[in-house]
Parts: sequence; structure tokens; C-alpha cells
Amino acid sequence: MTETTLTHEENILEMAKLGVLFGHTKSKTHPKMRPFIGATKNEVELIDPEATLAGLAKAIEAMQAVFEKRGTILIVGTSPSARPALEAFATRFAFPFVTRRWLGGTLTNFSVITARVKHFLDMKEKLASGGLSKYTKKEQLKHGVEIGKMGRTFRGVETFIRRPDLMLVVDANTHKTAIAEAKLMKIPVAAIIDTDDDPSTVTYPIFANDHAKSSIEWVMQELTKALVPVAERIAKEVPGIATS
Repeated sequence: MTETTLTHEENILEMAKLGVLFGHTKSKTHPKMRPFIGATKNEVELIDPEATLAGLAKAIEAMQAVFEKRGTILIVGTSPSARPALEAFATRFAFPFVTRRWLGGTLTNFSVITARVKHFLDMKEKLASGGLSKYTKKEQLKHGVEIGKMGRTFRGVETFIRRPDLMLVVDANTHKTAIAEAKLMKIPVAAIIDTDDDPSTVTYPIFANDHAKSSIEWVMQELTKALVPVAERIAKEVPGIATS
């Protein structure tokens, strides 16, 4: 299906319609976000659409560069409003994702996390192949519960074999630990930054509403449109990347 290209003005109207530009109340505005506020309506801060588009363009450029080099982008966002769009985006481009709970040490204690993931995959394979049948029914039940718990914990990072080259985050305030770990490991971070966030904590801020489902979906759709051409160029070399 051919994507419809919107004019600059149509893009801004769409952003306004989908709530992309609606921030928090003025009293919650982070001081470092003031340069990116376009107006205030009924005490609610409205993000400058030009800041949103400029920030998005820089984030897209960084993500395209990583993807072109077959790098890894870790997608992080655990709110229910963000989860469906993030998982769809990550799955489409075969990126690892964390959409349930951030495990402390995911980046800073990477070898331990990957060892736990390997243990989970080994146990999962044994369960599927009947390798756990040698245990008593009580022990098999215990192992089954453990595998189920690990499956929920490690969902999205089963193929996470090396630290990411870039991390994309939705809701910087909620994921301060993840961002701090990325900073320690010198991993650049792109993030949807709302009016109550500190934009200086991330490398590529995308100024937008980070709690409205429609806003998050709009950002992820824009990122998808930008990465599809890259995926099409490398699809033959990297199995598992969907381009449509």
C-alpha cells in the first residue's frame, strides 16, 4: 500500500488532532522544557510542533544509521498505552523490547541477564522436547511455573545477545533506571519527552505526549515509515525483518 505524504501543515494538524502536542499542566513543566513549549491553553502546556518535528527527524536519522549498520535498537516502554505500538514496531524490525518491567542490570550487568535468558531458553526447550519428564509430577509442575514466570520476565529479549547500539524509550520519568544504565554504558537514548521530563537526560528527545495512546502510535508510525526503506534494503541479508 502506498503511504500518503502529508504537507507540513497537514502533519501539524494531524499531530494536534491526535493529542501529540498536549503536555501536562503548567505547574508540572520541567524548567528545561520551556524552550519547547509553544503555548498554554487552560493551564495545559502545548508542545511546539516545530520542536516535535525537529526532534523526531534527529531521532530518525540516528535510528536509520544504527539499522543500516545492522545494529541493535532496544525498545523500552512499560505503560499499557505504549505496549501494543512498541511491540508491533519491535517485532516488525526484529528489535528486542522491554514492555513489562525493566530488570535492573539489563545493560550494566549484561552477562548475568543473558545467562538467565539462556537458562530460560534451555528450560523451555527441555519442556517442549520432553526433557523434564524424568522429574516427578510435583517437580515438573514447579519447573512449569518457573518457565512461565521467566517467559513473562524475558519476553522480548530472548534473542538479546549483545548490548544495544541505541535505546528508544517511551516515558523518560518512568524509565530513569534504564536511561541511567544506558548512560553508564555510553549507549545513546532516543525518547518521547513530555513537558514534565528533563530533555537533557537523553540524546535524541522527541517532544510529544508520552501517555496518550494516539500520540505514541503517531510517533511509532513515523519511525516505522522511516525505517521501512532501510529494512527493504537489508531484508535479503537479515532474516526475520518484515517490510510490509
